[in-house]
Amino acid sequence: MVTKNVKKPKTEKPDRRKDKSNKICKGMIVNILISIYFTLRYYLDMLIDYAFSLYWDEYRQQLPNLEKKHAMLMESAVKLAEKIRKKELKSEDLVTACIERIKQVNPILNAVTDQRFEEALKEAREIDKKIEDGLPDEEFKNKPFLGVPFTAKESHAVNGMLHTLGIRARRDVRAEYDAECVRLLREAGALPLAVTNVPEINKWQETRNMVFGQTNNPYDTGRTVGGSSGGEAALHAALASPISLCSDIGGSTRMPAFYCGLYGYNPTAGHTSLKGSALRSGEDPTIASIGFVSKHPEDLAPLTKIVAGEKAGLLDLDRKVDIKDIKFYYVEDVKDLRISPVCSELKKAMHKVTSKLSKASEAPKRYSHAGFNHCFALWKHAMTRETEDFAKLLTDNHGRAYGVIELGKKLIGQSDFTLAAILKLLDEQVFPAVPPAWADQLTDSLRDDLITLLGDTGVLIFPSAPSPCRPHYTLYTGPFNFALWGIFNALKFPAVQVPVGLSAGLPLGVQLVAAPGRDALLLNVAAYLEEHLGGFTPPCAVPLNNA
Repeated sequence: MVTKNVKKPKTEKPDRRKDKSNKICKGMIVNILISIYFTLRYYLDMLIDYAFSLYWDEYRQQLPNLEKKHAMLMESAVKLAEKIRKKELKSEDLVTACIERIKQVNPILNAVTDQRFEEALKEAREIDKKIEDGLPDEEFKNKPFLGVPFTAKESHAVNGMLHTLGIRARRDVRAEYDAECVRLLREAGALPLAVTNVPEINKWQETRNMVFGQTNNPYDTGRTVGGSSGGEAALHAALASPISLCSDIGGSTRMPAFYCGLYGYNPTAGHTSLKGSALRSGEDPTIASIGFVSKHPEDLAPLTKIVAGEKAGLLDLDRKVDIKDIKFYYVEDVKDLRISPVCSELKKAMHKVTSKLSKASEAPKRYSHAGFNHCFALWKHAMTRETEDFAKLLTDNHGRAYGVIELGKKLIGQSDFTLAAILKLLDEQVFPAVPPAWADQLTDSLRDDLITLLGDTGVLIFPSAPSPCRPHYTLYTGPFNFALWGIFNALKFPAVQVPVGLSAGLPLGVQLVAAPGRDALLLNVAAYLEEHLGGFTPPCAVPLNNA
């Protein structure tokens, strides 16, 4: 039997060069479309801001100048405490100056929600008497801020003070205890003076609620002060509070600091207690931290050591680092489609910072990672591990709030919540969840890469926001912009907000970020930039010897 050779049909080999070319073309098209999208969004934001600013111009009020008798309020809390200790300043005089200044600026800012002026004055007089009679050095060591008044965002429980968290269901509730951070400040000798406004349950980029209304920016009262520590930042920038106690779960300390031209410090997560803050037990792990805003970076370490308590030593905040020994990296913008593009003024501010640092250290290097293209998604996923239940907290734990129902009620003017709170409900209850496996993988990748990059001596310079403080209500068109701060909460990295002058009268700034536990690097760089770039610029005229 003879068999014939049968020719097999030829199979075409895949043209790998063609496939590669197609992928490159598709990538180019996608990049072009993304560039067009960000360009259109940039100009749309400008148009929206311009239209809203025209409306708010009618309501703009000028902050009163700082009187000479109140000139002490330009000084740091550290220096004020030192003057009280040396009998160069009486606590009563400092408290009186704060009260008088609050009465001048609060009708314009709407920052204070409750006060204990008389009690604070009484406590100040008692302290002055003890100092006059003679206190041992050990007492001053244990109470480093003896006689210095402080204010706290209203979500921190201050015994006897309103503790509404900005929701109508708690509009008459008063705290029956001190939050742990408040207790520790009291132990350090500081005197609680007032509590300040917050958005509902601390969850929005503007400080506005249905109980106390909105807080205004001291640089331009027609613009937002940020959130959630907006009342604190407004009062501090207006030179009415020497110590401002905040907290941060998605930029809540750093955002208002940026909008109000202040320093804002969010320490490495897990080193401060949230017990008694926003109704938390303080026992569960969280991406949130207690922090402070300040006119002076020298206040940030000593104040944080107090609220960190027994864990303060782990942060090693007193460590001095030479700028030339620090390696710097920077991110100029991110490509998260949910976030507005960074404006030219803030890019110039970053260039100003990198140029200054280049003269003292090795030139900062550009850094990028795919994780920064999904800042909001990674933060949203991190929030799913928080134990607090926003829908229950809005009702003061008497039932649950439902976004769809509240949106319907809002349309007919019957909801007890702001639109921001309703959008937060809808995001949790209606909008798709972030794929957990993808988010975990990308978060771990970004965290590990940054820890390797930054190590013990690296600092990342990162944009604070897409733009300076925007007119009231315009952030509804940029509801995810806060994620430029929130991404570092998700990573549990320390971050410091640093002011970098003004543009058209509005504060500019950048964020400094380090690996967990390397907080001291940030405070050293913040102090260096204050010395070389000028630091805090007040929103009003101040006496010449304090200008």
